[in-house]
Amino acid sequence: MSERIVSEGVETHLGERLLSARPLGGGCIGEVYRAEVEDGTTLVAKVDRDGKSHLEREAYMLRYLRERTDLPVPEVYYSSEILLLMEFVDGNSNFSVEAEHHAAELLAGLHGITADCYGHERDTLIGSLDQPNPWTESWVDFFRDHRLLYLANVAHKADRLPSEDLRRIERLAERLDEMIGEPNPPALIHGDAWSANVLAKGDRITAFLDPAIYHADPEMELAFISLFNSFGDSFFERYQEIRAIKPGFFEMRRDLYNLYPLLVHAYFFDGGYLGSVQSTLDQFGA
Repeated sequence: MSERIVSEGVETHLGERLLSARPLGGGCIGEVYRAEVEDGTTLVAKVDRDGKSHLEREAYMLRYLRERTDLPVPEVYYSSEILLLMEFVDGNSNFSVEAEHHAAELLAGLHGITADCYGHERDTLIGSLDQPNPWTESWVDFFRDHRLLYLANVAHKADRLPSEDLRRIERLAERLDEMIGEPNPPALIHGDAWSANVLAKGDRITAFLDPAIYHADPEMELAFISLFNSFGDSFFERYQEIRAIKPGFFEMRRDLYNLYPLLVHAYFFDGGYLGSVQSTLDQFGA
């Protein structure tokens, strides 16, 4: 069924005949294939037969980054709610020191793209979850209402976050003013820069995949990278040379900001992520 969707999409929208479609590993949303077409082009095809992964929103984010930034992302050839056809980019997720430096330069450049408010021109995605992005002047308000409390309630309704932990997050949310302040200006972030979403070839980054874009405190990006060890010290040293990392990030704000991706992962994967959420709440006395 999925291969037929890919074949019909390639023929109808690209005017080519599909030769083969082989499953690709990675990711947890929909089905992903490496597709070979008759003219010799290699594509990546994502299929979501239920239309619940919002592939059209993923295509929007890739096009946005490709058209408005210097961040390398795959070109989108066609998109709908059930099918996304895009460029295949060669590379792997093993990063040399020079590749980490290149990643730092690319993300520092991305973070130099600013907006007047936090949020984005439309809602985006983190995984397949809605990521609400109403334009908001205050970072404290945005992070509290549209990241921390929003995701905590989503996870609670899915029975992935106990009621007591939801109340603890609500108590922590009341103290954000004193903990994160108002960084300015709002910066465009990739939003999901863990190692499997970044490809390198030699000492150069070839692509950032699966974005979750919005305008934020750029420390959200750095916290996420630190949480999953996407890059090491070489990345942070090079980033710091380009854009200052303010005091208190590694000591406090990193862990606070990482409550958001931890809640996302508790929602999708359960496992030990709830324990990490609870440990972070303990750390902040919530």
